[in-house]
Amino acid sequence: MTLHRFTNGHIVTASGVLTRATIDVEGGVIVAVTGDVGDGEDATDLRGGWLMPGFIDTQVNGGGGVLFNDEPTVEGIAAIAAAHAPYGTTGLMTTLISDRPAVVARALDATDAAIAAGVPGVLGTHVEGPVLALSRKGIHDPSRFQPLDDELMAILTQRRTGRVMVTLAPERVSPAQIEALVAAGVLVCIGHTDADYATTRAAFDAGVTGVTHLFNAMSPLVHRAPGVVGAALDDQQVYCGIIVDGFHVDDAALRIALRARPLDRFMLVSDAMPCVGAASKDFVLQGKPIHVEDGRCVGADGTLAGSDLDMAGAVRGAVTRLGLSPEQAAAMAATSPAAFLGLTAERGQIAPGQHADWVCLTADLTPAGTWIGGEPIAAPAALPLDEPVA
Repeated sequence: MTLHRFTNGHIVTASGVLTRATIDVEGGVIVAVTGDVGDGEDATDLRGGWLMPGFIDTQVNGGGGVLFNDEPTVEGIAAIAAAHAPYGTTGLMTTLISDRPAVVARALDATDAAIAAGVPGVLGTHVEGPVLALSRKGIHDPSRFQPLDDELMAILTQRRTGRVMVTLAPERVSPAQIEALVAAGVLVCIGHTDADYATTRAAFDAGVTGVTHLFNAMSPLVHRAPGVVGAALDDQQVYCGIIVDGFHVDDAALRIALRARPLDRFMLVSDAMPCVGAASKDFVLQGKPIHVEDGRCVGADGTLAGSDLDMAGAVRGAVTRLGLSPEQAAAMAATSPAAFLGLTAERGQIAPGQHADWVCLTADLTPAGTWIGGEPIAAPAALPLDEPVA
């Protein structure tokens, strides 16, 4: 058993925020969490900083210079996970942008192999497309769009080790197809869609449990045509991913959304591209050059192409831009996505029985260290831990 002691900070646990704590870890799992640190001689002084449950990102297209579509391999997944670890991500769904069925199959196989190989943080695969609406294609390549035919259905419903998450346009499938995906254990989300309110509502009733990057690439809320956004805000159960980078959605729209439905049904996501954790920011997406400047990723025509956001930045944005408390932001970055993925029993909180995954942040919410299974995975250079949140 290993004892991890922390003092003089804010430790976000399942039972509340503690100023000091001892976390007992055995076999990579938290055995106990107490507010007593004994004599404290070997305790880590957080100096006003934060210890939060490890972040879980359900939309990671790439990182460290690697795009998952280009390298759907164990090595590619490992490079992406390693690039995000310094920013507090201890669990991720590597995300495949619309591609051919053969590439989808390779990506799913590679994720299973990465999990078998023990690559830290890999939870499953998010297949975003190719069953999407042309009118809401975003940066996706429409030449790769296709119906949910028997071949693709068989690939998506094959039994897997990790979680499988699929984003589709509900107007391009039937409720029966959604039900078949759900029956096979697939987490079905809607996105890149022009569906109306009724079609969206029918998809929720058929088993859809998520909305991919709320507001982006979907029919908006109009007073006589509520669309996908209206259906999502009206519903109190589905999980909505949000990108808090100041580019994808206006802060005011996100604040309104947060007031419309339970906070625990929102998930912070990065929608990260290869530029996260990479020295060279610009990259190529399926033949399209993408320019990255001041955190904004755009194609030649100005279309947003994912993000240069990491999860620590998303948490910081939720606090400074949306007015959430750090503990609320932590829940949206860890607890809610764990629940969405069906992993509440093992991830998403600092509590007994959970994986010993956590992230240390300075007082201004800058990442200062990441642990997976109680072991340090990433520790940026020493940073001051006594600056207040701006």
